[in-house]
Amino acid sequence: MGLLEVKNLTHSFGGKILYKNANFELFKGEHLGIVGQNGAGKTTLLRSIIGDITPDTGDIRWQRNIKVGYLDQYAEIEGNVTIFQYLKTAFDDLYKIEKELNILYEKLSKESSPEVLDKISNYQSLLTNRGFYEIESTILKVAGGLGIIPLGMGSILKKLSGGQREKVILAKLLLESPDVLLLDEPTNFLDKSHVTWLGDYLKSFNGAFMLISHDFDFLEKVTTCILDIEFQTITKYNAGFNKFLKLKGLKKENYIKEFKAQRKEIKKLEGFIAKNRVRASTAKLAQSRIKKLEKIEVLAPPKNNPVPVFKLKSLPMANQKALKVNSLVVGYSKPILPKISFNLKPGEKVVITGFNGIGKSTLIKTLLGEIKSISGNFKFADYVKIAYFEQGLNWKNASMTPLEIVEEKFKALSTREIRKELSHFGIMAKHINQEISTLSGGEQSKVKLCLLANTPSNFLILDEPTNHLDNEVKKVLKEQLTKYEGNLILVSHEESFYEDLTEREINLKVE
Repeated sequence: MGLLEVKNLTHSFGGKILYKNANFELFKGEHLGIVGQNGAGKTTLLRSIIGDITPDTGDIRWQRNIKVGYLDQYAEIEGNVTIFQYLKTAFDDLYKIEKELNILYEKLSKESSPEVLDKISNYQSLLTNRGFYEIESTILKVAGGLGIIPLGMGSILKKLSGGQREKVILAKLLLESPDVLLLDEPTNFLDKSHVTWLGDYLKSFNGAFMLISHDFDFLEKVTTCILDIEFQTITKYNAGFNKFLKLKGLKKENYIKEFKAQRKEIKKLEGFIAKNRVRASTAKLAQSRIKKLEKIEVLAPPKNNPVPVFKLKSLPMANQKALKVNSLVVGYSKPILPKISFNLKPGEKVVITGFNGIGKSTLIKTLLGEIKSISGNFKFADYVKIAYFEQGLNWKNASMTPLEIVEEKFKALSTREIRKELSHFGIMAKHINQEISTLSGGEQSKVKLCLLANTPSNFLILDEPTNHLDNEVKKVLKEQLTKYEGNLILVSHEESFYEDLTEREINLKVE
């Protein structure tokens, strides 16, 4: 048996079968990537494995005494402790041993004992072997790799943004060095250099891990095998990501052939039964065909996942600077960035970069008027009409459905028109009336894109729009942004997405 054994796993959600009688194992040292379209059940699988969700049927068994660490894409932490204090808790077991060691030393000072000396020796060796005396440097190494140090190691956790908190949780998880890591979209809130660091870390990780990611380059770098969720099945490929794609293509062709052959056989049996079951002379033959038909395990029909089809609604522009920013200082009670000055000419597209937590979103929210500037000024041209894509999956009312959300914003659209618009973004009919909070991160992002595309504008401000999106959706979004005639301010950590889309990079740095 491997570290993890999954047998006959079946799970349905919202009337949709995600997988049926699925089987796979995770073995020691395997670096397993989990892929599949938005809504296929990737996060549900991880949550089933850790016991957060109970599947319809099936067995999930871990090898005894296996230490598992889990990071989900909606992780939250609260508290008045500092980042450094929180990261130190990854070594609580060692601090407990140190405390016991000090008690033994105190005991030894009063009376010598071979047993006490042996215990002291064992504890001392354990602490040394597990790097107890290098804990601070180990913490700083991981915190530096993930871009946490610039946030301030003395910063209070509850004052951090969602993305910053997720990085801190990831750091603690890595510091704990579990036998198995379960990671759900760990790169979503990381910048390019920190993604590179994490990739190097995971590539050399001695333990096993299961990783969900939409970053195919990252998957190719860190994985040794792939778990593919499609056609209500879970298939494991003992190959890296690029080789997996080739193998999957061949398997898909064979599946389609098998499906067509089965449909042909079923149609033939159904025709024979319909023709012969009412005749006394052939009723027995018809009955045998019925039994044969009942034994057939019907294959799910192969389907091509719908590629979004949409166009951004662009308004006219005037021949004057779209935005002027002069010595702008942003922050809350105190500045978080030096003075910022830049201008945008009509139709210019720029990307804002800088390490995560430096203040990219704060700058955007200041330009949108959601946060007051500390000093300096900025001015949009009078003709500018802004459409905004906010980072994160935040909804005014998470119990509303996609239909209700779009209907509330665009009251002139009929229900039929809204359904059509949502379908253009690959939102399935059965998901249109589900609570938005029950949909996957990718499906929620598609609803946000639908709102964006239906908002006439000549100035787009997009804050990490590609988080949670499939590669196909990213391609269409990039095409539309390239064609968009208005201005664009884009915050993105994906260089491959913005490198030939934007004309200029505004890199934010702390002096």
